Amino acid sequence: MSPWTRSCQSLGISHWKKCPWMVSSTFLAQMSPSSWTQQSSASFSSSPLVHTPERSSRKLPGPVQASSQRSQILSSCGCLDTGALSRSPSRPRREAGIRPQAPGRGVPELAEAGGSSSDELRPNGKGLPVDQSSWGQNKPENSLSRQNKSKSEISNMVRSSTITVSDKAHILSMQKFGLRDTIVKSHLIQKEEDYTYIQNFRFFVGTYNVNGQSPKECLRPWLSHDTQAPDVYCVGFQELDLSKEAFFFHDTPKEEEWFKAVSEGLHPDAKYAKVKLIRLVGIMLLLYVKQEHAAYISEVEAETVGTGIMGRMGNKGGVAIRFRFHNTSICVVNSHLAAHTEEYERRNQDYKDICSRMQFCQVDPSLPPLTISKHDVILWLGDLNYRIEDPDVEKVKKLIEEKAFQTLYAYDQLRAQVAAKAVFEGFSEGELTFQPTYKYDTGSDDWDTSEKCRAPAWCDRVLWKGKNITQLSYQSHMALKTSDHKPVSSVFDIGVRVINEELYRKTLEEIVRSLDKMENANIPSVSLSKREFCFQNVKYMHLQVESFTIRNGQVPCQFEFISKPNEESYCKQWLRASPSRGFLLPDSSVEIELELFVNKTTATKLNSGEDKIEDILVLHLDRGKDYFLSVSGNYMPSCFGSPIHTLCYMKEPILDLPLETIRELTLMRLQTEDNGSQLEKPMDIPKELWILVDYLYRNAIQQEDLFQQPGLRSEFDHIRDCLDTGTIDNLSASNHSVAEALLLFLESLPEPVICFSAYRNCLECSGNLTASKQVITTLPACHRNVFTYLMAFLQELLKNSAKNHLDDNILASIFGSLLLRNPAGHQKLEMAEKKKAQEFVHQFLTHPEPLSLLSYSA
Repeated sequence: MSPWTRSCQSLGISHWKKCPWMVSSTFLAQMSPSSWTQQSSASFSSSPLVHTPERSSRKLPGPVQASSQRSQILSSCGCLDTGALSRSPSRPRREAGIRPQAPGRGVPELAEAGGSSSDELRPNGKGLPVDQSSWGQNKPENSLSRQNKSKSEISNMVRSSTITVSDKAHILSMQKFGLRDTIVKSHLIQKEEDYTYIQNFRFFVGTYNVNGQSPKECLRPWLSHDTQAPDVYCVGFQELDLSKEAFFFHDTPKEEEWFKAVSEGLHPDAKYAKVKLIRLVGIMLLLYVKQEHAAYISEVEAETVGTGIMGRMGNKGGVAIRFRFHNTSICVVNSHLAAHTEEYERRNQDYKDICSRMQFCQVDPSLPPLTISKHDVILWLGDLNYRIEDPDVEKVKKLIEEKAFQTLYAYDQLRAQVAAKAVFEGFSEGELTFQPTYKYDTGSDDWDTSEKCRAPAWCDRVLWKGKNITQLSYQSHMALKTSDHKPVSSVFDIGVRVINEELYRKTLEEIVRSLDKMENANIPSVSLSKREFCFQNVKYMHLQVESFTIRNGQVPCQFEFISKPNEESYCKQWLRASPSRGFLLPDSSVEIELELFVNKTTATKLNSGEDKIEDILVLHLDRGKDYFLSVSGNYMPSCFGSPIHTLCYMKEPILDLPLETIRELTLMRLQTEDNGSQLEKPMDIPKELWILVDYLYRNAIQQEDLFQQPGLRSEFDHIRDCLDTGTIDNLSASNHSVAEALLLFLESLPEPVICFSAYRNCLECSGNLTASKQVITTLPACHRNVFTYLMAFLQELLKNSAKNHLDDNILASIFGSLLLRNPAGHQKLEMAEKKKAQEFVHQFLTHPEPLSLLSYSA
């Protein structure tokens, strides 16, 4: 009998059965051309943001004054980036607020307001930055080049503000957003073609999977291969750092190394300003623009989405930067999707997750976040990891040698998935006229000669979506040999909408006059296509969506779901309306989606009956009446979100038990099991936990990358249903899906395996194995048994590390944050706490002891 079997039997689990919107006279006076010249001098020249060293003491010329004042007024409507009208695009000058480039290849920033992330500049992750402490600091004309800067100075430059110079001027002049401004902006968007013209700008888009290497060669053969200097650079990297420290703690020196290499590799015939850098573990995206275009960049936001294990880990996922260039919105996405030839469905899932979860805050905080699709131009680059289906590696290499790329392209997975409309619907890609970019022996142009002998594939791709886009080139760059991938570049001419000042003024005046004719007495009114919504058989982590249409009458209206009296939010935590607020022009309509999703936060109270799928939504019209929507449904109780001791008392599948029994067991205090309860003797560990662990022990003990690759969402649904109904004989899923289900099960526990009461003690004694064991012995029996059982399983995995490539640090990092959770309810542990939690678990993995050393009551 194996040690594993003995440990299972010892735990008793050897088997288990079955506002007013009228335009005021003051506003009209502000829009009057005569007022621009009269008022502009003082307001523009006194701004602390404008940096013009050569003319700092002089009065600015009239046209610039007028344009600036008018830009500030118009920006109060959210209509135009301040500074965009202060000069003609055909006659660029040095942009206000941009630090001049010093000798050498240094790259200036658009702005440096301090802070390392956009969240630090936006209270609660929303709205606009309020820290103005460094806005007025002028940059010296003779600033040092990047090569001469210290490491700390480079770090500060890398982590610059998301707000550009022009954004800051916009913030200073911005009035409170109101219905009138929203109406003006909406009409301006509708009439955009009346006051803009198309001007082409050259974009360089590049992607490079660097395989964890540091830069060893000049990047100019990749970044500067064209004779014409690009106007905009979008440069993406994947696998920037493959170390465990980067994966678990997100810090890496490679960020600065590659940033410096890119900055030095930009086209020598132009000077560039760095707009933004964003990184998620090894996925990094850099955005640069020519200095003369910098003042026309606004509304810069950057976000990340991890699609690794549990939908969070950043070893796979995407990063994106969105911005407005003149009057065109652009979103650049860099993604690294799931690996391995057979995993194209997970790649598809990763793509869909990035699209659905990537959201950007808008300048107007009353508007819902922007998604990737809500942009005029989308540029998508990265290691998409789609492979060539033909299993005959030699055949693939022969076709490459013959340069029969179109024949080979017929076997390309991405082509097949796009044709099936599974991913990248509406996107375009240029013809592949270069050989596959993966996989090479590092330092050479030879195909992979390792034991795995990976088949060549076009993993690294560039796609685009939008109008007025012309691809000029699409190629790989064989000269670079640092990685097992070759970098790829694509150069585009992109038509950007540029504002004609005179036509803009005329259009704005027409809108203002038409609004002035509207009667203030009109009351907005809408009709709803549906007011009652019933969600049937809601399951844990399974999204259900119901939709309805709001159709507006003859008066512009602003709508919003509002909170009921004595409630903090407009709906319960398991519900969300998208969009939850908005604006409607006369005779227009909008579709609202009600999304119901039960997760670890809401499942326990639904299991216990403390909460039900019942809610009333209040849809409020500004200056109008309220509409009431009824939401109802039924929740299917699940082992996910149930306490450990509750599941130990459930000897039958949870869906076979009466709702009242589930309620009583879920509400039962943890201490009850040790206080002479009249209930039957509980099982030592939850049967659901045993099913998952036993499945992995039998099928995945040697599985490579276990607990590091995500499973399929459809398979999680199947696993959850098998656990909740007791149909374990039907359990059939990939090892990665079962492993992820185990992690999600542990994450969903309302009281973690190591109880909240023991959290601080565990952190304090991490590094002291004897003291740590003592803490474990103080846990309630069911929690102690689960900890013991999991440690035994993880030790078995480590015995097979030669095959599964797991080590004690990886497992300690993954399970440390699940077994030890901060009782304050923080989403993420502080870095110091995270490391101590890892160290606590690490002790038990590296010092395996007989199970008897950790006593428990069977």
